[in-house]
Amino acid sequence: MTEPILLPASDPRLDIRSLPKVSLHDHLDGGLRPATIIELAAEVGHELPSTDPVALGEWFRESADSGSLPRYLETFDHTIAVMQTREGLSRVAREFVEDLADDGVVYAEIRWAPEQHLQGGLSLDEAVEAVQEGLDAGVDAVEASGRLIQVGQLITAMRHADRAMEIAELAVRHRHNGASGFDIAGAEDGFPASRFSEAFTYLAENQFPVTVHAGEAAGVDSIRDALVHGRALRLGHGVRIAEDINVEFDNEDAEDSPAGAGDDSAVGMVTIGQVAGWVRDRGIPLEICPSSNLQTGAIASFGGDIESHPIDLLYQTGFQVTVNTDNRLMSGVTLTGEFELLADTFNYDLDDILELTMNAVDAAFLPLEERDALAAYVTEGFNQLRG
Repeated sequence: MTEPILLPASDPRLDIRSLPKVSLHDHLDGGLRPATIIELAAEVGHELPSTDPVALGEWFRESADSGSLPRYLETFDHTIAVMQTREGLSRVAREFVEDLADDGVVYAEIRWAPEQHLQGGLSLDEAVEAVQEGLDAGVDAVEASGRLIQVGQLITAMRHADRAMEIAELAVRHRHNGASGFDIAGAEDGFPASRFSEAFTYLAENQFPVTVHAGEAAGVDSIRDALVHGRALRLGHGVRIAEDINVEFDNEDAEDSPAGAGDDSAVGMVTIGQVAGWVRDRGIPLEICPSSNLQTGAIASFGGDIESHPIDLLYQTGFQVTVNTDNRLMSGVTLTGEFELLADTFNYDLDDILELTMNAVDAAFLPLEERDALAAYVTEGFNQLRG
């Protein structure tokens, strides 16, 4: 049996970018290249805050990190505006795949809401076909460079638009043309999954997998609703499930230290609530996006810095935690960077990164045989660092 190799984040052998990674929560309209936005905006006559790629990228990051929800939402106005044609959608999707592959991602589920991309005259089906055309081209380009990547679409309905049934039917129609699963996104607070129970029943009847944005802008009740009425197999973000966990520390000194953050003094009695227990004990995956959670205030009740993020508490107490980016352009992140951030913050080593990656493999909306093949491929990639 191979002895585990424990490499701290500072060890040069821990080249996280070269490791095979799995991305489950990554929005298509949140991952465009600034230069592409500028070129597509010029073609459609859309005005941008800047026409310099570097300055535009900085504007997106500053807006997302401004603490202003209107400024954060404004960023998507610009990306969605240039994704209203078949050509625009296909180009963005192709480059999205290429950028993921450059970051070492070997499997990705790419979520997007077709209903937001009809202003140029496309139908819902035409929009899905355009994105799939781009995804296929991206996969081909990656393979031509001697690498491998597999991708799928997560067809997303916007909560406030009340088109969930229509979008669910769209997703099922394209299940053999790249659609891997269904999601609902948008305003979580006030728009529970129960509002769309008919659509979720239809998806369950057609054995079509579902992930639900829950536990980001709303708390434990939203997660419960996603599980009961949304029949969620995964929780998009789900980070606020930690609100259903109570930690009582042994001493006052430990009280100021995040549980499981590599400080032996930060050990306490952990009590898991009923909803959290259900999520943990049944291995319901959490699609956690560390930097995004900090920017959007999803973890505000835990603290205002990454050291306060409850991801380590969830990981150490046995939840099926996966690591994701959410919106790479807005947050200025990559999946490699998110793993590096966690490694630096919580002293994660190669084995921790492998376990978090394998959690994502197990959570992928793939047939069992394909998940097994993906697991073997990922394990082999990590073993190459073990020597």
